[in-house]
Amino acid sequence: MTLSPTRLAGRFSRTRIASVVSAAAILLGPAALAQNTPAAKPAKRSIYPQADDARTRLDAALAEAKATNTRVLVQWGDDWCGWCLKLHDLCGQDRAIARELLYEYEVVLVPVGRFDRNLELAHALGADFKSSGVPFLTVLDADGNSLAQQETGSLEDGPNHDPAKVLAFLKSHEAAPRSAISVRDAALEQAKQSDRVVMLDFSAPWCGWCRRLAAWSKQPEVHAILARHFVEATIDIDRDAGGKELMGKYRRDDSGGIPWFAFVAVNGSVLATADGPEGNVGFPSSDDEIAHFRAALTKAAPAISASELDTLTASLVADRTAREEAAKAARAAREKQATESPSSSR
Repeated sequence: MTLSPTRLAGRFSRTRIASVVSAAAILLGPAALAQNTPAAKPAKRSIYPQADDARTRLDAALAEAKATNTRVLVQWGDDWCGWCLKLHDLCGQDRAIARELLYEYEVVLVPVGRFDRNLELAHALGADFKSSGVPFLTVLDADGNSLAQQETGSLEDGPNHDPAKVLAFLKSHEAAPRSAISVRDAALEQAKQSDRVVMLDFSAPWCGWCRRLAAWSKQPEVHAILARHFVEATIDIDRDAGGKELMGKYRRDDSGGIPWFAFVAVNGSVLATADGPEGNVGFPSSDDEIAHFRAALTKAAPAISASELDTLTASLVADRTAREEAAKAARAAREKQATESPSSSR
């Protein structure tokens, strides 16, 4: 655990270190010095986003937590902090902790600099890490209320953090499960009051395409159109009580996986779903899938305009193009690395 800059000071002075090295040279000879020469320093790791956008990222995490019934975990620290990097690695490498974070939390890494950055945000959230050091953890509910302020020294065990202690801390602050039917009914009531239609999105934390669909629908231009005609409600089939059963009430079979969506009128009737001629279109990507999605939107909300549909279609095509270009660039990078590796020239 890293505390204050004073903790970073070495225990031995430069003079003391020099004397130890000299003694080793006399007693053991040059070979000992060669064997004990420090290895080259590893490249500096960049974990904490350094742009001044912590508040923006936190607001986005809170919005996601509100939609998915999760908590927000703020990890205060910075790239110079060895214990911060250790905790970050543990969260990614320990399977139980990684799953807990994926299912129950929206994680926001906030850089503190040398205890001189994002202090106003820390004060607003009630995080006081100057006395205990970093990493420091803050747990918020979806409304931004502080649920826990945790120094991490008590989560350590020797040279590392104790996985069992970290997991126990995270589990103790999970959001209580919500009812899928309650989520749907609340959306139907909101739709009734605003003369709109409910768009039920069935997803799960492990589903990459579900996350992509959610991210796409949050793009400002896309969100503005969808919110004009629909009340979006996300049902987590793994975490929401009765989620799978509710999806089964609307879906003829579950062979097409998720994401899967259904447009539901305020009287409970199903107007359109993600099931096209070839099955579930999921997050629409191919031309046929996008065409089905466009037709479903038109059927569910006849008032949606052609220009709005064109905007949504163009956005989906742009998303597909960006993914294809990214994949192409990744392949090219791998091929270049393979041809430049020493083994390729043997």
